Amino acid sequence: MTDKKPNKLIEFSPVFQKLIASAPAEIQRAFREAYDLFREHPDHPALRNHVLTGKFAGFRSIDVTGDWRAVYREKEDRMKFVAIGTHAKLYG
Repeated sequence: MTDKKPNKLIEFSPVFQKLIASAPAEIQRAFREAYDLFREHPDHPALRNHVLTGKFAGFRSIDVTGDWRAVYREKEDRMKFVAIGTHAKLYG
């Protein structure tokens, strides 16, 4: 699954695709809404887009819901979503 963004390609890793497919329906809908906003305005305050540290150093995160996050890595020409889960599951 890929999606074009001006000058950036947005990709989803196989792991991400499995995680989102097994997430509850309301999380899938919430991710789609967050993703649509991300495509248009990646730095929108509602996404709380920020750099991560620790085991996810070099990655960024956006909020999907109050507790769920989507993790991605940004390269010069692309962004790749690699994980999605609750805050505790991802960072705990």
